[in-house]
Amino acid sequence: MAEGNVVSIHLASGATEQMRGVGEARAVPGLGLEGDRYFEGRGTFSGSPDTELTLIEAEAVEVLAREHGLRLDPGETRRNVVTRGVALNDLVGREFRVGEVLLRGVRLAEPCAHLARLVGQEVLGGLLHKGGLRAEILTEGVLRTGDAVAGPGG
Repeated sequence: MAEGNVVSIHLASGATEQMRGVGEARAVPGLGLEGDRYFEGRGTFSGSPDTELTLIEAEAVEVLAREHGLRLDPGETRRNVVTRGVALNDLVGREFRVGEVLLRGVRLAEPCAHLARLVGQEVLGGLLHKGGLRAEILTEGVLRTGDAVAGPGG
């Protein structure tokens, strides 16, 4: 697996609250990122088994702007971690590391109606199969901007 890195980290305190960028966040298995809506049980999809952590490629956000004219700040995608240099779709069903934290890719984070209501309908087609990855947190630790994203041996 090619090694990428974390470009930014985003948290929101509630389902419709604006995402805010942070330099680091503690990842807790079974809960998510401390300070995020899903950690607190206040997310739109709280109660679903795969809401612990979401990631999206910075490259997908750039393609959305270039090919669909929809310019979003990375936090507007409603994903927790923005990466660069790693194909997240390839991590479904695989374990990987972000810095010191071991994760397992669960499924693609396809764009949803909630996201479309917040940022516009164009996002549905523009991020289809490029909306990121839902991941399970396997070990507790701190995620930081700049962390490497690599397979468990990396």
